[in-house]
Amino acid sequence: MSFNLDTYKREAQAVTVNDIDFDDFRDQPLSPEALRCLHYMTDVETHTVCYLRDLLVTPSHQNPRITTFLTMWNFEEFWHGDVIDRVLAVHDEINGLPRHESVRLAQGFSGNVLAPITQCLAAAVIGEDFIATHMTWGAVNEWSAHAAYGRLIELEQHATLTKILQRIQQQESRHLAFYMTEARERLERSRRAQRITRFLLKRFWAPVGSTITTKAETQFILGHLFNGKDGARMVRMLDQKVDKLPGQAGLSLVSKSVAKFGVSLA
Repeated sequence: MSFNLDTYKREAQAVTVNDIDFDDFRDQPLSPEALRCLHYMTDVETHTVCYLRDLLVTPSHQNPRITTFLTMWNFEEFWHGDVIDRVLAVHDEINGLPRHESVRLAQGFSGNVLAPITQCLAAAVIGEDFIATHMTWGAVNEWSAHAAYGRLIELEQHATLTKILQRIQQQESRHLAFYMTEARERLERSRRAQRITRFLLKRFWAPVGSTITTKAETQFILGHLFNGKDGARMVRMLDQKVDKLPGQAGLSLVSKSVAKFGVSLA
């Protein structure tokens, strides 16, 4: 395997921000649109532990290589949310524990109780090949997150925000490398895994974060980040990455999902 897990687990850490002057945001505040995007992004990052909860009732929890990665992944994602919260705090936006608690409570019985049960039962039926779907799903989400941070950097053109988000992107790239390695290898050795993964992606995949927030909020974020020529180019690039995975060609996964939220890629 090309991903060195031992190196990753030794190097996993919080995003380095000791050299960041957060008061820069007082002198040059972010736009309201950027702040709205950051709220969405921190909601996703800090919800990672809940995604992990759902995964630990699937066959993935039996694989020590995967659980080692997931432990470090969850740790780093927590700090992504924490540093974004610090940016929001400088702007006097609601952030931190009150915000995250409200997001989790808003999931209700369906998200907090039924979701892990449903995933457990579905994964039990699928068996070992579920891990291929999990790894592929993770890769698509990491690609999407990396692209979203990149688009916000391009749109906002704020030096301090750029420095912070690029450091988050660097860690997301390592997460993606693991997911991609595992997904490709598992899909290559199982046609059944390819078929199951293709079916589940086509039927159930949605932009990361869309399952924990309102449709209107997801529409705004996708529209702000991916509308227009440059946004459409990014979405098509994501589709091409998915298409290169064994058995997943021709899905147009991201563009179709984005279109369902009313975002034009023309």
